[in-house]
This record gives sequence, structure tokens and C-alpha cells, in this order.
Amino acid sequence: METFTRFLYEFLAQFFSGIGEIFKGLWGGITQIFNFGAYKDILGHYSEDFSIPEWILVIIAIVLLVGVVALVIFLLYLLLRKYLKFRKAAIEQDELLEEVANLNRKVADLMKEKDEILAMKVSQLGLKPGESPELEGNEEQQDEAGEGIRFPKLNAIDEEFKDYKIKNYGDSFTLPELCENFRNFAASQLKLYYSLDMMRLFIAALSSTKLVILQGISGTGKTSLAYAWGKFLKHDSCVASVQPSWRDRTELFGYFNEFTKKFNETDVLAEMYKAGYTDDVYTIILDEMNISRVEYYFAEMLSILEMPNQDEWIVELVPNSWKSDPKRVVGGKLRIPPNLWYIGTINNDDSTFMVTDKVYDRAMPIDINDKGKAFKPVEQEAMDINYSYLETLFTSAIQEYEISPETIEKIEKMDDYVIRHFRIAFGNRIVAHMKKFVPVYVACGGDEISGVDYFIAKKILRKFEQLNISYIRDELDPFIEYLDDTFGKDKMKECKDYITRLKKLT
Repeated sequence: METFTRFLYEFLAQFFSGIGEIFKGLWGGITQIFNFGAYKDILGHYSEDFSIPEWILVIIAIVLLVGVVALVIFLLYLLLRKYLKFRKAAIEQDELLEEVANLNRKVADLMKEKDEILAMKVSQLGLKPGESPELEGNEEQQDEAGEGIRFPKLNAIDEEFKDYKIKNYGDSFTLPELCENFRNFAASQLKLYYSLDMMRLFIAALSSTKLVILQGISGTGKTSLAYAWGKFLKHDSCVASVQPSWRDRTELFGYFNEFTKKFNETDVLAEMYKAGYTDDVYTIILDEMNISRVEYYFAEMLSILEMPNQDEWIVELVPNSWKSDPKRVVGGKLRIPPNLWYIGTINNDDSTFMVTDKVYDRAMPIDINDKGKAFKPVEQEAMDINYSYLETLFTSAIQEYEISPETIEKIEKMDDYVIRHFRIAFGNRIVAHMKKFVPVYVACGGDEISGVDYFIAKKILRKFEQLNISYIRDELDPFIEYLDDTFGKDKMKECKDYITRLKKLT
């Protein structure tokens, strides 16, 4: 044991003495750099032998040396300042996240306290949880097990549509006419002015996905466009104002209250349920959708809407069924109707969260950064539109205006180029969206390359923002030249404008 002790002492002494030498050498070096007495002795030793030109060179050498030392100190100061600023930002972000978490916990506690108060009020009335005064003594509104109605809003919709028959409006418009009619309606009835190309982009976006994102600076008419679309269809859009506290799917669908035995139904849930009865087109607006993290409250819907078989678009509301449940809630599950679109609005500023690739890949973003120019519209009233007819127009356009083989070949070559130079690739999901978006855009009166240009700029090149722009700066100008050579100098304007904006960030 004594031998091991001597070994361990010498072994560790070798290691720690090395560390000591590092700090000793570092301190010795700093001491030597700032040993002004040594500099003075060296200068005094040679001073008698210097000629006048040599004295000038000596002064220049001293000034340069002082400048280098000052520059090193300044760079160290900047580095330290940047580090402290970064640490401060990180600490502030952690504190903000902790504050948000505390607020969420307080909201949950308040909700629990509210439920307990409601339960106490129910017991004071002499009722069981799940009963209400208007149900007392009314056997027709309770099932055999004594269970009350837990979906009053949805049951009311059942009653409203009890004798409803799906209407055929005899639509005969074309996609270009739809764009013109919607544009004229927004201008003549609502004084909202949009370009015809914006209408084409919007309609094409609806054909490619059930989630459309309208993004841009505040005040350019993002929410107004979605609002106008609902008015145009004679079904006002259901506006869901997203809140920072939204953390899960219950914010959209509601939740079952175990104390009151009621389901807290949201307006979004009611709109979904109502849409399932009809062949009309319905819209839900997720206003300021990124004021909370989209994947928190909309993740389940993103997964559901991606399923190719619409019969599988099912969401579970409750784990069991009651006899009093609404007709379309089967086994506690509700089928999401295909005639319902979700339009989210986004403001990209410091008060919002960044929208992740998971969301963007499943949505179609449209930029609205300019206020529409006023024009004199043709008077246009709202229209009754069958969802089935609109889907027929989309399907026909996708078949008739399929992207040409020449353009597909150019896109594939560009894909290879982007992979080689930027390490970014297209996904199959994005390609599938493009093959729907571009043909419908062309059918609405647009140009094929312009449609491809807009789609690539908004769905693919936006991924460049994840990269370190300073590292790819030298690759941006060659990429613009590649686009000119491949598609033509007067083409791909959206992509080239986007790349130019990226260059300004470096």
C-alpha cells in the first residue's frame, strides 16, 4: 500500500505540475510583454548608435507594436462583451420560459379551482355532477344510466340540421372566374384590394393543402383575406385567436370536465361539426398562430390531415360514448370533414415563435407584404359554392396542367445543385404539394415557371435561413447565375429576390 501511495503522489504530481507550468508560463508571458523596464533597457543600449533615419524606424516600430497590443486587447474586449451579451440573452430567455411555465401552471391551478367551485355549486343544488337544473325531471334529455347531455352545442347543431339535405348549387364557374369573382367581391363589398396574382396564389394554395399560412408585416391584410374568403362563400370564417398559453389540442377541440361531466366545446369544434353536415366550404382562421408554438396545439391536426385516406381523418374527443352524444360523434370520435380549411396568419417579430419545418412542410405559405392598390371593381355578390364542385375543378386542373417534363427535369437538376452546394434537399411531401399547387396556379391564369418560382422560394429556399449565411455567402451569386442559365434571365424572380435579401443579412 505504501508503494501505491508513492506512485499515486508522483503520478498526480506530474499532472498537476504540468497544469501549474501552463499557468506559470502564461503569466510569465504576460509579464514579459508588459515589462516596460526591459524595453527601456534595450532602447538605452542601442540609442547611442542610432542614426536619424533609424530613430524614425524605431518610433514607427514602437507605434506599430503598441497598435498591435491595443488591437489584441480590443478584440479580447469585444469577444468578452459578445459572450456576456449572449449569456445575458440566454439567461433572459430561460427566465422568460420559466415565467411562461409558471403562468401555465397558474392557469392550470385556476382551471382546477374553477372546476372545484362548479362541483360545489352543483352539489349545493342537490344535483349529481353532469346534471343541470334544466335537466332535472326531464327524462327525455337523460339516458338510462342517468347521464346528461355533455355536448350541448353539438346536439344543438344536430337539431338545427335535423331535416337538412345537401344542396347542389349548380356551379359552373371556372378557376379564372373564381379568382376574378373573389377579387371583385372583396373590393366591391368589403373595400379590400388584392392583386389578381394574389388570388391565383391563394386558390392554388387551397388546392395543395388544408393548411394555408398568410405571413408578412402587420397591417397588409392577412386576416382580412381569410375573413373575406368566408364572406364570399356565405359562411363566415370561424376566428380562433391563438393565445400564448395554448399548449395542447384542448385549445382547439375543448376538453371533458370530470366534475361537471360536460365537454367544454370550442367554436372551432362546433365549426368542424357543422361542416360535416354540408357540401359547402368552411374556413377556420388561426389568428396570430405563432404567438404560441404551433406544434404544441396543432400537432395532431397536422398528422391527421396528412393521411391520404380522408376516412382516417378522425380525432378522439372522449374515450367512451353516451347515448346522448351527438350523431356524428361515434364511439367518442369525430371525423374531420374534408370541406374545411385552416388559414393561419403569422407576424414575424420578437413577440412570436419561429414556425418550424414540421409545420411549413405541411402547409403552403403565402407572403403578403404590400398593401393592395385600389381599383374599380365589377360589382360582385357572395356565391354559394359546393365543395365537391371545387374539388372537381382542382382535380381536373392537376390532370390537365400537369407540370411539363422539361420543367420537372430543371427542378430535379436544381435539387441536385442545392444538395451539393447547400446540403438541403426536397422532401417527397414538398414535391407532392408542388404537383398540386403549380397546375392549379396555371389553371387560374398563371404561368408555370412563375408558379414553380413562387413555390420553391417559399417552401424550399426558406430553409436557407437555418444555415449560417456567412458560410454560404460565396455560393449565393453562383446560384443566381445557375437559375439564370437553367430557367432564363427573366425568370425565377421570387427566388432571386429572396437570395438577394439573404445576401444583405451577411
